[in-house]
Amino acid sequence: MSLSIHTEHPIPGRATMRLHGRLDATTFGAFDEAAQTLLTAIAQGGTLVLDLAALDYISSAGLRSFAKARKGMRERSGHTLVLDPQPQVRKVFDIVKAVPVREVFASVQELDAYLDTIQRQVAQASED
Repeated sequence: MSLSIHTEHPIPGRATMRLHGRLDATTFGAFDEAAQTLLTAIAQGGTLVLDLAALDYISSAGLRSFAKARKGMRERSGHTLVLDPQPQVRKVFDIVKAVPVREVFASVQELDAYLDTIQRQVAQASED
């Protein structure tokens, strides 16, 4: 099985990559290329959301690609969040501690609630 990547960039500060298939030694290059293109379009301090609901498999090459994307976002003072990983993919993350638990969300609603809370905290802190 191959990898298909769909990107959404509705606002300058947030973009989503939806992955379908396998992220492994034969497909990581396509992910890296798509991620690099998308990272340059995300505003400084923005958020990259990796929607993994349809990602069936990830190898060490895929983990390296995720780490590279996360590093790129950190260099831009941004964040990378993981949405709805399949149980087998989440298990890989758990085993290698590749993604901090606070950056993994079970649904879009959970992610939006988290982002809403963060924004309210920042707005309230700037008012004080």
